[in-house]
Amino acid sequence: MITYRTLLSEGKEVLQKAKIMDFEIDAWLLMEFVFQIDRARFFLEQNETVEEEKAETYRSLLAERAKHIPVQQITHEAWFFGLPFYVNENVLIPRQDTEVLIEEVLSAVKKYRIQTPKILDMCTGSGCILLSLLANIEGAEGLGADLSEKALEVAQKNGSLLNLKVEWCLSNLFSHINGKYDIIVSNPPYIESAVIETLMEEVREHEPRMALDGKEDGLYFYREITKQAGVYLNAGGILAFEIGYNQGEAVSQMLKEEQYEEIKVVKDLAGLDRVVIGRKKQEDSHV
Repeated sequence: MITYRTLLSEGKEVLQKAKIMDFEIDAWLLMEFVFQIDRARFFLEQNETVEEEKAETYRSLLAERAKHIPVQQITHEAWFFGLPFYVNENVLIPRQDTEVLIEEVLSAVKKYRIQTPKILDMCTGSGCILLSLLANIEGAEGLGADLSEKALEVAQKNGSLLNLKVEWCLSNLFSHINGKYDIIVSNPPYIESAVIETLMEEVREHEPRMALDGKEDGLYFYREITKQAGVYLNAGGILAFEIGYNQGEAVSQMLKEEQYEEIKVVKDLAGLDRVVIGRKKQEDSHV
């Protein structure tokens, strides 16, 4: 028999030996998941013995994490903007940095008094961006588009779990998109192809390559989306992107060339460029 405290120490040691960067945090997260225990209860019961069957479950999950499989893929849960999302190996794991994109879009909706907006989320992945917006904008409608059928299965599951009304579309960018939208938002693949091999093993080996690879210069999808988005945006509509830390100037220039107004680059909590957002001219120049 083994106590909670000893088992957690064992978990930390296993992950440290496997060179897991956040080994202490991850050992705790897996314990929290297996035993459904919070910190307060752990401190009260840390010297009590645990069920052997659950201890073995914990050890098996530690073995998975030791292979550098992300914790969120092991538990199939990631929190984003205060909401729980199901994730697996077919979608990018929602990241806190992306919450800046949600905040900026919500701010724009308020600033421009956009009532019951229609939102298009291009390259939707898990659906976390679109679903977070729908959960926070009364009366909003949304369509999430992605080239991956498996990603859309995850997004659809998240829509159901969160009980939000939303539509999903298998589409190569705008190839199967119809109608007009008040907001187009996207966190597209933006890592340069040559850089992907230098990423952490957790990302490089366990997250979908097609959701990472922005082609040679990392800007391919920004160019394509920006060139086409105006046809699908209502006059005065919002185009908003998550970007890489060194892409603010280039993506801003793309929006300028397409005659967007009030363009701004927004930084994340680390002080790095994270979002580019602009507004389509009030008069609709596209026919």
